[in-house]
Formats: sequence, C-alpha cells, structure tokens
Amino acid sequence: MTATTANGGNDDTRMRTQQSPLASKRARESNIPAEENRKGKFGGFFTLGYKEGFNQWWANIPAAAAEHTVLSYIPYLRKPPTHTQTGSAPPSTNASTMSLDPSMDKEAAPVKTSSLVDPYGPRQWNSQMVKLGGKNRALNEFSVERLDEAHEQNLVMLHGYGAGLGFFYKNFEGLSRVPGWTVYALDLLGMGRSSRPPFRVHAKDRQKSISEAEDWFVDALEEWRVKRNIDRFTLLGHSLGGYMAVAYALKYPGHLNKLILASPVGIPEDPYAVNAAMPDPSDSTLTNEFFQDQEATTEHSNPKIPDPAKTTGDNNNFLNTRSTAQKQDLSGDDTTPSAPRKPLPKWLTYLWDANISPFSLVRWAGPLGPRFVSGWTSRRFSHLPPDEAQALHNYAYSLFKQRGSGEYALAYILAPGAFARSPLIRRIHGVGRQMIATNGSATSSVALAQQRRENGIPVVLMYGENDWMDIAGGYAAEQKINEEKERALQSASAEEKKNDRGSAKCLIIKKAGHHVYLDGFEEFNEVMREEMMDVSKRR
Repeated sequence: MTATTANGGNDDTRMRTQQSPLASKRARESNIPAEENRKGKFGGFFTLGYKEGFNQWWANIPAAAAEHTVLSYIPYLRKPPTHTQTGSAPPSTNASTMSLDPSMDKEAAPVKTSSLVDPYGPRQWNSQMVKLGGKNRALNEFSVERLDEAHEQNLVMLHGYGAGLGFFYKNFEGLSRVPGWTVYALDLLGMGRSSRPPFRVHAKDRQKSISEAEDWFVDALEEWRVKRNIDRFTLLGHSLGGYMAVAYALKYPGHLNKLILASPVGIPEDPYAVNAAMPDPSDSTLTNEFFQDQEATTEHSNPKIPDPAKTTGDNNNFLNTRSTAQKQDLSGDDTTPSAPRKPLPKWLTYLWDANISPFSLVRWAGPLGPRFVSGWTSRRFSHLPPDEAQALHNYAYSLFKQRGSGEYALAYILAPGAFARSPLIRRIHGVGRQMIATNGSATSSVALAQQRRENGIPVVLMYGENDWMDIAGGYAAEQKINEEKERALQSASAEEKKNDRGSAKCLIIKKAGHHVYLDGFEEFNEVMREEMMDVSKRR
C-alpha cells in the first residue's frame, strides 16, 4: 500500500487517508475495498458514528477526568494526580468560563513513585493551578520532580494551538530521567485546563495588535516563572507554543538556558496578503494537520529528505548535515516560500478574519461535536494503541468544547493558511542578543550604563521528516541566528568570545510528522535528554 506524506500523494493514497484506523484495519483483514467500508458521503472522514457521537456528547466527560485518563498512560505512574480546580464539571448549555475554584478539596496531593516500582525514581508527580494576578487568570501545571538529589535545572514545556499538557504524556517519564532536572508542563492561558478569561485586543494598529495578542500568553508565562521563583530554565515549545517561546525570549531576556522549538509555527515570511495565491490543499501546511494520517507518517520515511539529515536513534548524533541541493533550497537568502498556486476558499478566509475558530464550530455543533472532532483525532492518533487513541480523542473533545478564550488570539497572530502576520524569521536572530541589566534582570528601569547584551543562548529547531510545517524555515532561522552570532562577535574580546553561548541547529526526527513529541516520542525523548544534559554540562 502506498504511504502518504506531508507532500501529498496520488488519488489512491488520498482515499486511503480518509479512513479511520479501525476501518483501515478491518478493510485489510477482510480484503474488502476501502470504498465499500465507507458509510455515506462523509463517513470516511467523520469516523465516529452518529450514535456514538451523541452518546459522548450526552456523557459530557469533564476535562479533568479526560486529562486524568490520558496521564494514567504514563509509565510507572499508576494513579496520576489531577487537581479539579478547573474542568471538574462538564460545561452546561451556557458555556463554562473554566473559572478557578480555590477550594482545598479541589487540589490534588502529589504522588510519589519509589525506586521499587519506578526504575528511574524516586520521583514526585504533581498537578496544580498556579494563580496569577488579575481576575480569573491561572495556569494549569503538571510537574515531575526528582527526589533525593539537588534540583539544578528546570524544563518548561508549552503545547500547541488548542491542545493541552496531556498531549505530552509520552514525554514526562522519559524527560524526567535526567538527574538534577524538574520538568514542568503548562497549559497556555485560555487553553487546556488553564482558566479562560475573555480574550480582547484593544490596539487598533496592526503591529500593536499582534504584540498584544502575543503578550496575552508570554506575560502569563513570565508571571508564572516569578511565582515559581525560577531564575533560569530551558524552554520547549511545540507549534504555537514554539512561536510563543520565541516571543518570550525576546520580551523577557536573561532567563533561558536553552530554547527548543519543536515544529514551530510562524517562522517563514508570509507569501501572500489573503487574496494572493496559496498552495494546493495537498501541499498546504494547515490542511495536512487535518487530513494527514499518522499511521502512514510514522511508518514511512520521507524520500525527499536524505538519511544523513535525520537524527540517528542508535547513537543520538545531532546531525545538521544536508545535501548541497538542500543547502541551496533551504538556506538561501530568500526565506520566502515559493510562489503559491491556489487561493484559499473565500469561506475560510471569511471565517478566519471574523475570528471564528474551529472550536466554535465544535461547540455550535452540539451532539455532532464529537463526530466532527473524530475527523481529526482518528488521523492524528491513528498510530497509537486504540485505548490511548480513544483517551486522547475524549481529552481533545473535552478541551475543544470549553468556552473560547486564548484560541481567539490565532487570527491576530497568523494569517489564513498558518503564516505569521509578524514572521519570526525577521526577529529570531535577536534571541539571546537582547539588552539586560548587569545582574541579569530586565532593563526597563535600568540606566544604559548598567546594561549589557546577552551572550547568546543555544537554539534547537526540531521537525519531523514528514512534517507539514515548513522545514525550510527552520534552516533559514538557523542561518539567521548563526549569522547574528558572527556579527556580534566581530568586535568582541577574547573573553567575550569564550563566554558566548549562542548557537543554532536544525534536527529532523525520523518517521514523525508535525507532532514530533508524539509521533517519534522515543527518539524525541532521547534527543531531548541529550540537550538537557548539554545544559547541565555548561554550568
């Protein structure tokens, strides 16, 4: 059977991707043509039946319960802690505000795993809400702390658009093996099980509106850092979380030891102005998030990427090599993608500009909501065991149906088609090169004589080899960052050159798509552990 990749395939392949994993399996086992297994015009896309969808809508699983089920698949953690300060009750017909309930009985006690049941223990697992300033502002946090050893380093993980920290369930155990590290995962403000205050942008100016939307998230992250009394940390962001990680590094310099961007959105230049041509659906980025079948993504290599450019799971080498042709295509001076060919549908542009999110459609759909969500989850999690895929489907739906909040920032940050309105390629070279006070704090109220420039931070960009995100943007960002380091050190002293920590590299995870942390979690975890140990060695 021909596999499909992020670059599309033939008609037979596209037909195959419109099946649920269970339908695909039944078709293979019974040798029944795929077309005969489909029910109705959209039966192969919305894989959940009407009755099953209605039953799930009627059951109305609370977000806290759905998150708890997903986290129960973490190895060695039999009963994960799950606070119920948010998401403990299902939304009513009037959308829930996902407000914070400070009651003591809603808190979760930490869970410890001893070395008797946990070969990498002892460890302590915790779930809690971190209250921020202002009305109804709090971040959902899941953390893993190593016991009986000094805590020297912190890893903070940020999820992508509309997702939640539960999507990292394949990573918590593997990443918390590194000695001296505490691992934190956060739900972005207004997403996941964090509180959902009303999202509003007051600025009228285009650039100020973009900055205000970014600040909604990065200001909350900085406030969380202060609350947690963390001076420096390593920041990992996936997709929209990667975009926000860059925005954080630029606005709040001096607090990162390393920046890791997993298939970040928003790096390349925006090649169109809404009405300009766009790539065909089979080639476009955002389309593949909904139509790409992960069963094919995780089982097949992308022939367009040579093996030397992929990380090797055997010895975990970090290879930045690429062929001469790739260097010319991916690292040229022109960072703008090739000329688009097909315009976006007018209805999509209208909904995007009207700031009607995909989750609004799920909420409006009522009993059809779970069925609509299954069109995405059946493909996104098709490579996972059925019980885990079902748990993630329930978790995703439980989050999607919550009251809209942070999701409305997307239209201010990205133009239709998932290109940034303020592309990171224009500013990512400033990461690790901002002015800070001599004591390492922010410079807003510090005299110029007391300021110094950051001495760079390592930046790692990771993509799946079948990623629908623009890998070329990653290589272009790598080049920009390294060029800025060269420029900054031209007049530097020998001591300054010795102390400079700036670097950039682009890594490719084999047999993974956009969700590299989930599709290729074993290799991803191994790569991450190497990066974390590198931070420890630099102290």
